[in-house]
Amino acid sequence: MQYSPEISGAAYAKVNPVQKVPAVEHEGKVVTECAAICLYLADAFPQADLAPPADARADYYRWILIAAGPREQATMMQALGAEAAPDRSAMAGFGDCQRTLDTLLGAVPERGYVTGAKFTAADVYVGAQLVWGVQFGSIQAIPPLEAYPGRTQSRRGFIRANELDDAAGTEYEALYRKHPRVHEDTDNSEACIAAITADIAGVSAMGVG
Repeated sequence: MQYSPEISGAAYAKVNPVQKVPAVEHEGKVVTECAAICLYLADAFPQADLAPPADARADYYRWILIAAGPREQATMMQALGAEAAPDRSAMAGFGDCQRTLDTLLGAVPERGYVTGAKFTAADVYVGAQLVWGVQFGSIQAIPPLEAYPGRTQSRRGFIRANELDDAAGTEYEALYRKHPRVHEDTDNSEACIAAITADIAGVSAMGVG
């Protein structure tokens, strides 16, 4: 999926009308939103053992949805310089930016993972939020945020996912260099899409994609 023109085109709008990524289609069902995808895939593939037993999911649901809801909203408002004044924070769905951060940091364990000794889909989402925050400066790097991400990122699945991302990035960069106006076109014309489709197929055929 190329960000432009495909992601803003009519075809992708049928997949996700919000026209953003990610989106997953599995067995004829479309799932969007990162947190929903994490929860869905953990249930769809129980053999991966990424979800706690049904009677032990309180923290699992809680921390994924705190990260996806209040914390993400607070981060965006802060980035836009639109944080609510203290006397009006009750009007915001997330409340207070610092409070959401402190709450999420409270989920970071000294040992193990968010829901206990086992890695789950909650660590996929919460870990990604924390790593992204440190990387882009919305969260200060503190010792607990070095040890916990280190545990999640040393897993074989994370390493393999990064390899796939790197390969896709190489493919995308090659297409961008060959078609530099892909990001500039806003008419989402069939001609513009066709200009890169052949190259995508060609690169994938060589085993890069």
